Amino acid sequence: MDLRELVSALNDFASLSLAESWDNVGLLVEPSPPHTVNTLFLTNDLTEEVMEEAVQKKADLILSYHPPIFTPLKRVTWKTWKERLVVRALENRIGIYSPHTAYDAVPHGVNNWLTKGLGACTSIPLHPSAAPSHPTENTHRVEFCANNTEHLDTVLSKIKTIQEISCLATLPARVESEEQTLVSLNCSQKALLEVVELLSQDNLYHKTEILLLQKPLLPHTGMGRLCTLSEPVSLSDIIERVKNHLKLPYVRLAMGVGKTLESPVKKAALCAGSGSSILKGTEADLYLTGEMSHHDVLDAVANGISVILCEHSNTERGFLSELRDMLATHLLNKVSILVSEKDRDPLQVA
Repeated sequence: MDLRELVSALNDFASLSLAESWDNVGLLVEPSPPHTVNTLFLTNDLTEEVMEEAVQKKADLILSYHPPIFTPLKRVTWKTWKERLVVRALENRIGIYSPHTAYDAVPHGVNNWLTKGLGACTSIPLHPSAAPSHPTENTHRVEFCANNTEHLDTVLSKIKTIQEISCLATLPARVESEEQTLVSLNCSQKALLEVVELLSQDNLYHKTEILLLQKPLLPHTGMGRLCTLSEPVSLSDIIERVKNHLKLPYVRLAMGVGKTLESPVKKAALCAGSGSSILKGTEADLYLTGEMSHHDVLDAVANGISVILCEHSNTERGFLSELRDMLATHLLNKVSILVSEKDRDPLQVA
């Protein structure tokens, strides 16, 4: 399968427009074309050990959930481990693609997989994603009425010179038994200021309305999940379920004030990876994530919310096996898909 065709298919599987604005997603390293991909290699973190594994298994494209290139590289030498990843990839004609937070947001992504560790439940995104380009790229709609046709023509000509204006339209309207012209337009925040200034220069225009254009929310799509369990379950049972799902011998627990291991859990808020910013302020019996700051844990505990921490990548890595099967179907089995055996969380109990 050609690399560019495969990348297009991966983008269809999870639109990169769903990724957070700070993220670095998509094709990060591209060998010179044409480049055929016979083997797609999945990993959560692309370390040097994992790169060596990918080379040995003759991977043509690495899908690394976490982007190995995040901050800009000023040079590509043998000096640092991330630079060496790029050198090794290009020397062995291996592309690198990263979806990261796009996979967090999609309904069939990482957070959806993590909810399965709680048992039977329904879930909604904590921070829903909006449609990327609907209904318009502009932010506001302006509507106003005018009864002076000659003066209106002058104003419309001036409006047309303003940048970031779209969907300018005029319609006949009857206002208080008087024939008038209704004007509507879409504009950016910057253009809105110019339009308002233009209309405020005289009082020929009335019934002016300024509407904020809201992009519709995408169903079941967004960051984090608020899960409502079908039946309340004790905190101790939830801990065992999470450990079994993530295949972990232990987790870290902070007990909410007034709570015990037998306290019932009905609502759980979760976020794969580092969940502080997503979970903060959510009303729930339990927070489940990989890592949180010390003070955010204290805040949750003080509010009677228990916290389960599993280490960052442990809340993500298990998704790769499920991802392999979904991608095999999505790509019509045109490529061989392997999951890294060397990829692991860097933290361990000593």
